[in-house]
This record gives sequence, C-alpha cells and structure tokens, in this order.
Amino acid sequence: MAFSMGTSGSMADINVTPMIDILLVLLIIFMVIVPVTPKGLDALVPQPPKNPQQQQPNDRTIVVQILYHAGQPPAFKINDTDVNNGVGGEAAERELQQKLTDIYANRAERVMFIKADDDVNFQWVADVLDIGKAANVDHIGLMTPKIQEGQ
Repeated sequence: MAFSMGTSGSMADINVTPMIDILLVLLIIFMVIVPVTPKGLDALVPQPPKNPQQQQPNDRTIVVQILYHAGQPPAFKINDTDVNNGVGGEAAERELQQKLTDIYANRAERVMFIKADDDVNFQWVADVLDIGKAANVDHIGLMTPKIQEGQ
C-alpha cells in the first residue's frame, strides 16, 4: 500500500446543489404554512347591554343648540330641551357635560350634532366640541344652514 505524495490530486469541492434544493423546499413549506389573508376593515359589532333589565336608551339623534342673546353668554339646548333653564355661563356648560355624559353612558352609537346661532363666536362652538369629547362622544358634526334646508 503506497501513497503518492505528489502535488497533483483531486480537490475537494462542496456540492451546493443539495443545499439549494433543501432551501427551495423549505421556502415552499413556509409559503404554504403562512396563510395569506387580506386584511379588511375593522367592523364593530354591537354589544348586548350590560344590564338586561335596564331600558334601552332612546336612539334619537342628539342635537346641541347654542343660542346667543346679545350681551349674555350663550344658552344651550339638547333636542329642544333647555339646559340650566336657558341661562348660559359656566354652570350651563357643567350641566351640559353632565347631561351629555348621562345620555351617552349606555349608547352604542355616540353621534352628536352642534347647531349654533349665526352670531355665536366660534369659541363657544369649540367649547361644546370639547364638552362632547369629554362626554365620550365619538363623532361630532356641525349643522350648517345648507344642511338644515335639506331637512
């Protein structure tokens, strides 16, 4: 048994073909395993009331009116019902927030509209927007004369 010690001989190269085959098989497996489901829009499903004996609240649209009388702070109405007996000011704002919080406590649809007199400063409209957000109203809309004509 003799070995030749020459410089000429076979070189050992790594055969990469089986490794590429394994890589492709793994790639196909991962593509099949991971489901490709399109992501749609999130939908909110109405939830049953927490207390079944409690009456369902009136789902009437809530419209907060801002009434302006010259020289006085504006007064507020909720669906033609006076807040704080038509007297404006900070007390009326606090009572408005309390009444809106009570109205929207058990409602699934939290939508409110604001309707203001023509002479009302926008600061009061912004204050009512803030009061609505504090009462957990999700969507607040502003009623303009053009919208009111279409009714």
